[in-house]
Amino acid sequence: ALLLNWFRAKGQLSSGVVEGFNTKAKLTTRKAFGFRTFHGAEIALYHALGALPEPDVAHRFC
Repeated sequence: ALLLNWFRAKGQLSSGVVEGFNTKAKLTTRKAFGFRTFHGAEIALYHALGALPEPDVAHRFC
């Protein structure tokens, strides 16, 4: 049904935004390959796809 919507719109809609979003998600997932838990990869996706601010310092050294 969703595929038929494209034909009904006569090609006036572009899926470029969705493809760009998918590419960015795939790239972030590849960068997060070394993370030990899924939670770490999930946080990386939230930051990349949601444009969340990154902390100034990742670690606190005493």
